[in-house]
Amino acid sequence: MSPLSGSRRSAIVAFAVVFCLDAGLLFAQEQSATAISHQVRELFEQAAKAVVKIHGVDEHSEICGTGFFVDPTGTLYTAYTVGGEAGNFTVEFGGKKYPARQLVADIRSGTAILKVDETTPALPLGKSEELELATPVISIGYPLDLPKTPNFGMIAGFDRKCLGRYFSTIHLRVNVPTQRGEAGAPLLNMKGEVVGIVVSGLENNSACYAVPIEAAEKIRSDFVRFGEARHGWIGVNNVSPASQQVDGSRAMVTQVAEDTPAARSGLKEGDMLLQVGKKKISDPEDVFDASFYISAGDVVPITVMRGDQKMIFHVHATMHPASRTGVLLASPGTIPGVLPMSLDEDATPSP
Repeated sequence: MSPLSGSRRSAIVAFAVVFCLDAGLLFAQEQSATAISHQVRELFEQAAKAVVKIHGVDEHSEICGTGFFVDPTGTLYTAYTVGGEAGNFTVEFGGKKYPARQLVADIRSGTAILKVDETTPALPLGKSEELELATPVISIGYPLDLPKTPNFGMIAGFDRKCLGRYFSTIHLRVNVPTQRGEAGAPLLNMKGEVVGIVVSGLENNSACYAVPIEAAEKIRSDFVRFGEARHGWIGVNNVSPASQQVDGSRAMVTQVAEDTPAARSGLKEGDMLLQVGKKKISDPEDVFDASFYISAGDVVPITVMRGDQKMIFHVHATMHPASRTGVLLASPGTIPGVLPMSLDEDATPSP
């Protein structure tokens, strides 16, 4: 047998190297997928004991949904569509059913808080601000009439509006499929911390929207302090995009209602909003998210640029006028279904 030529030997060696590299890559991918699967299973096993099935009755029929405990005294979060307008609640966990009562229901955030008079497990809370696009997340819910089920996906967006209509606060758009019964499910980061609450399905339930956990915590804080959700208002009626950016912001105050907290504090038309409370402002749409976290009765620091001078106004927020009529901005609606958001397409955000 004649020896291999140099060129043929080189080709064989090159093929072997490529084959080994491809095989190594496939093996690494398989190992990575196995590791992720193992991590998801572990998180599910740890968190599932604090996730509950909620039964209730509204004026039309029985309802079922998902909720989860956030403290060891039996306080639990769920979606407004589950715990907002129903009654006669029972919560199923640990193989038993327990009666539950509603503490507060808030259509603006799309959440509700129920209470069970038992010692319960609880999920740790994380920070949605630490999430980025493509961050992996897990939800745990009760789809249809099936047992509690894990779902794995990733963060697809941080949306202020959908179909031209504004949310009351930034919503997490998540590439996690949802089914009826999973409204109120916790959205977990890969440390097992809750970063959101599933409130609606999207695109034939192939994805979903989740309210950031900070929004639910704001409502719980209001309840602890005041016994109710206290949506604040300062009276800036209109914020529009400025032609030029000033100190990182294009949000210009274009209308301040008379005899309102904002007017009394000294805010004026033409002021460039830089910060509302703890939220920095870059665009007019940022004002909606910042305004959500204002509680009536609080003194809110508002930072503006007026001409070349940076100024801070301390505004005493009052109850949002819409709170008296019950017409407050709603989060996305039922799972599955249409997104019943209440702003007109041409509406502009205002605190």
